[in-house]
Amino acid sequence: MNTTAPAPELLTDHRGNPKPAKKSTLAYEQARLGMAFHEAGHAVLAMSYGFPVVSSEVIAWDRGEGGWGLTGNTVTAPGEVHVWRFAAMCAAGVVANVRYLMIHGLWTPERAAACAAVHDREQAIDTLAAHGFPLCRDRVPAGGKSWGQVRGMAARKVDFLWREVRTVAHAMNENTRLTGEQIAAMTGLTNAPMAGGAA
Repeated sequence: MNTTAPAPELLTDHRGNPKPAKKSTLAYEQARLGMAFHEAGHAVLAMSYGFPVVSSEVIAWDRGEGGWGLTGNTVTAPGEVHVWRFAAMCAAGVVANVRYLMIHGLWTPERAAACAAVHDREQAIDTLAAHGFPLCRDRVPAGGKSWGQVRGMAARKVDFLWREVRTVAHAMNENTRLTGEQIAAMTGLTNAPMAGGAA
């Protein structure tokens, strides 16, 4: 666990707004592993869809007086992407985190709600809107999808790739940060090259 908070950009969403802080009813180790599952969900789905993965990590810091902060970060370089796959990759973090809670006997409605990661949903909505694809929070728009449908897409893919998600989550929990190459080596998935050959 770090002794200082992470860089401010890791605590804000794609719009530059602070991500909401939520109290956890889990012990630190349980919450940390849940965050590792969240980030592993993003990373594994990104890689399975052919999006280059740079890194994925759990970020924990000491807030003093026995308190701790926890977030994560997965860096991808999708370039030209299939927009609905991008949206499913955004939803995969929550899906994997909730599945972790269920499998480990930690699920409660409150804990599941705390996994919401609204910033992932809003990034998907904004990104798809920029490409002319309607993605709505609570309804199915003409020519588009609802967030519930996108979560369903993510759930099917997470179920199919659960062994890979679990492998990456446990390795990330142990090592804090994994590169795309490390994730590819442990899962057998192919990490697509960066556009233009950039590292």
